[in-house]
Amino acid sequence: MQGRIHSLQSFGTVDGPGVRYVVFLQGCPMRCLYCHNPDTWEVNAGELMDTDYIIEQFERNRGFYNGGGITVTGGEPLVQIDFVTELFEKAKEKDINTCIDSSGITFNPSNPDILAKFDRLMKVTDLVMLDIKHIDNEKHKELTSQSNANILAFAQYLSDKGIEIWIRHVLVPGYTDIDDYLYKLGYFIGGLKTLKALDVLPYHTMGEVKYEKLGIDYKLKGVPAMTQKEAIEKKQVILEGIKARRDEDSK
Repeated sequence: MQGRIHSLQSFGTVDGPGVRYVVFLQGCPMRCLYCHNPDTWEVNAGELMDTDYIIEQFERNRGFYNGGGITVTGGEPLVQIDFVTELFEKAKEKDINTCIDSSGITFNPSNPDILAKFDRLMKVTDLVMLDIKHIDNEKHKELTSQSNANILAFAQYLSDKGIEIWIRHVLVPGYTDIDDYLYKLGYFIGGLKTLKALDVLPYHTMGEVKYEKLGIDYKLKGVPAMTQKEAIEKKQVILEGIKARRDEDSK
């Protein structure tokens, strides 16, 4: 099976455990105001590659990836769920660790066909790095042009399936750094049984140049980057929400 590939990265160190071979797929239905890869939005762009080729590239340097594996990201990799599933099934035949970096936007628990595809994929998935953009649905729509209902449902689905979850949350000044929402985010993810890690990432402005080159209006022009110190402080608010939920659930 062939997929539309934006790029390949042979030395990923922030895309799951260990050193990862990272596959960036084309296509994303979200339009996040702070997206730094707008060139991945179009699903019909990129280069066609087949699953065997990607496995071969990994195997060439397998010793280099000791403790790591393959991560698919994007764009939104699950726009091409059939391709990812075939890739991961072949990876598991060779005992390769598999990770998905996703927003969960394509999940739909009310659609039996989609649910069946996710069930098949999860059988060969070791870890999902889930990017929750905003816990409030209306704010999420303003930020991404999409509802967060299926995203939160996906998080619960992963928990119920026993799939390890790493939550990612980008802190954008004035948008996603409000303490009340951060606490609510923590309270929600505190209820996920398979939550293994939380990455709170400070917003940066490095994507602005790419928008200019692509001739796309950058909606967050003038919004300052967030410092690492501020991100650490805000992470504590999320952790307070996690603790409150776990304390409540343990009673």
